[in-house]
Amino acid sequence: MTHSRFTGRARALAVGLGVLIPGVAVAAPAAAATAPTVSCTSAKAGLAAKLRKDIDAALKNRKGTVAVGLYDRSTRTTCALRPTSSFDSASVVKVTVLATLLWDAKKHHRYLTGTEVSLTKAMITKSDNTATTKLWKQLGMTRIKGFLAAAGMTRTVPGAGGYWGLTRINVTDEQKLLKLVTAKNSVLSDNSRAYILKLMGQVVSSQRWGTPYGRPSGVTWHVKNGWLHRSTHGWRVHSVGTFTGGGHDYMMTVLTWGNGDMTYGINTIQGVAKAIHRDLAAS
Repeated sequence: MTHSRFTGRARALAVGLGVLIPGVAVAAPAAAATAPTVSCTSAKAGLAAKLRKDIDAALKNRKGTVAVGLYDRSTRTTCALRPTSSFDSASVVKVTVLATLLWDAKKHHRYLTGTEVSLTKAMITKSDNTATTKLWKQLGMTRIKGFLAAAGMTRTVPGAGGYWGLTRINVTDEQKLLKLVTAKNSVLSDNSRAYILKLMGQVVSSQRWGTPYGRPSGVTWHVKNGWLHRSTHGWRVHSVGTFTGGGHDYMMTVLTWGNGDMTYGINTIQGVAKAIHRDLAAS
């Protein structure tokens, strides 16, 4: 895929969008016979029940399909809604692209080049698609799949034909990636993790919506969002974020599709995020 293939409406929506490809069929998350409910566990008494109730309340009467993941190391709290449902990634895949590049550089005992530093900064902080396409092509499918295997992201399927924005992702794998980014591990070096968090903490102000919404003052955020409109199932709007402070160390993934417009998806995500931040802060 080259940036020149972004034309018309797709180009107008380009920043952070992933790709818009009318007429290309894509599998959508199957609608469940009965709507699943949020499942939570916690070492903190009462917290799981509170989160479950408040996330359900935030999603009540919201249209579209929503998947949620939460993990807080401090209270050993986990919440999940549709954790294995698959979504078009849009631009949240850019964190995976960056992690793949750093993982591969570590394997070859090298630092990023000046060009790679420029491309990765544009890709994460501005959600630049041209930079992403260059890095995706440079890495190639073998390296990308190699990283996914190393990270245990077994259900993530890279987009075919260069269409990185159509990578299939789910909450479970996105949470695995965020856990790798936020704690010492053998897949990503400490320097690599610090670099990823640095860039996710420098996202331009217009793209700081989503999971950081409603966080208490003093809580540090790192975020990457994605948004993509397609001819079927409307807008995909996603947000992944990590947060530290107030005695907590947590990460959150909210994936949505079937939104009538981008703003509707953002509001759905932010309703969930606000409830989670509030409940953790009070625990």
